[in-house]
Amino acid sequence: MPNSTFSVDEFNEFIEFVIFNRIYQIRHFMMFLVVTFRISVKIGRMTATTRRRPSAPDDPVFTTRDAAHHLGVSVSTAQLWMEQGTLASWKTPGGHRRCRLSEVERLQGIGAGKAARRPEGGLDAEYLSPAAPAYPVPQTEQRRLAALAHSGLVDSPPDHAFDRITWLAAQITGCPMALVSLLTTKRQWFKSRIGIAAAETPREHAFCSHAILGSDGLVVTDAREDSRFSANPLVLGEPHIRFYAGLPVSDPEGNRLGTLCVLDSRPRSLTVDQLRALRELTDIVTAEIARAK
Repeated sequence: MPNSTFSVDEFNEFIEFVIFNRIYQIRHFMMFLVVTFRISVKIGRMTATTRRRPSAPDDPVFTTRDAAHHLGVSVSTAQLWMEQGTLASWKTPGGHRRCRLSEVERLQGIGAGKAARRPEGGLDAEYLSPAAPAYPVPQTEQRRLAALAHSGLVDSPPDHAFDRITWLAAQITGCPMALVSLLTTKRQWFKSRIGIAAAETPREHAFCSHAILGSDGLVVTDAREDSRFSANPLVLGEPHIRFYAGLPVSDPEGNRLGTLCVLDSRPRSLTVDQLRALRELTDIVTAEIARAK
């Protein structure tokens, strides 16, 4: 029979081997526990995120469609605002966006004071289309007004970028007056203006109400000879408009918020190149509106 006895040194080496392997196993087991714990914490946080917003009677959870309906915009617009963070929201485990009514109402209150939230959480009256307006309106007027309110452009501070555009428009066309106008239900407010002292005029006097009806805008060679404008106070009095050329400026969703227009106190027309240049400048205004948002 082979000798089965161990020397003291062999026995000590065996014990060290067993202890080393045990320590190695315990170390890996502890690492496994740490990783498992971290994963469980992350899962717990994700679960808490989806559960911490229970629907409350005074602040219910809105779907994207609910938010769009409440804001008076398209579903795609509401979705974009959620993804950009303009409208605070979160994703469900299924990947759908949700938000609170309070966040929708907060967005409705954004602006420079004119798009203020009413007690019931709707838009200011200046951004609610009247039942029988005294001026022409596009079919999407209420959506356009809501988009204008949410842009925060009306009554915002002067912006050099827009002022450069109106100056260029006046120089290229040779017109003494140029405007970037924005149309609420009550007024046309000038984000930028050249050659006109007034900061705004009543909406019912606005040539621009006609210009936003289509993408081609409006050109009036002599307002006194046009039945739509011959009795207009802006034609009969200051600034004595005779010529008008305006093209609609839009937000990224295609809502025509107002116009870039040039005016003159004498009858005239634009050359093909001047009209093209005005259209190019209009596109730049549209890009600046997108940047400002």
